[in-house]
Amino acid sequence: MESMTGRLLVATPALKDPNFDRTVVLLVAHEPGGALGVVLNRATEVPVADVLGDWSDLARDPAVLFEGGPVQPDAAICLARMRHPVKPVKGFHRVSGAVGTVDLSVDPERLRDAIGGIRVFAGYSGWGAGQLEQEIEEASWFVLDALPGDAFVDRPDDLWPMVLRRQGGMMAAVAHFPPDVALN
Repeated sequence: MESMTGRLLVATPALKDPNFDRTVVLLVAHEPGGALGVVLNRATEVPVADVLGDWSDLARDPAVLFEGGPVQPDAAICLARMRHPVKPVKGFHRVSGAVGTVDLSVDPERLRDAIGGIRVFAGYSGWGAGQLEQEIEEASWFVLDALPGDAFVDRPDDLWPMVLRRQGGMMAAVAHFPPDVALN
């Protein structure tokens, strides 16, 4: 099995789970035992400053918490974009390129010069061994390459159609699929 860590899962119109309707998930881990990701396009109205005050200066606009998924909604996962991705930084775990997770127990001042921005996710999306692969076979997800800025777009609500449109061809046409049409 080839790891899909760092790739995007883009919900297809066939996906029936309301937790993932028109979502874009960045896989931060994919191993034989399962997968873990965060939903990139479900911003809340809760400012990062209200929850993690020390980290709020590093949060990218919109500087709010995001719903990372239905698993452990009280847990926080922080994605960061490094300014210099080749330089190792304590507290940063690389996912792909300049994007990775950050240990929120580290003093944000120690990372300020190295980080170009963060996003904080409440909860995450998780799959057991073989579960994600089965959902992909059932045409619930498109597996696509991520761009470094996908996790930090200024308008996260536009991410689902934006990622689909940049694929071109028939996949770009899916970006215009009406949200209220059910597939059988």
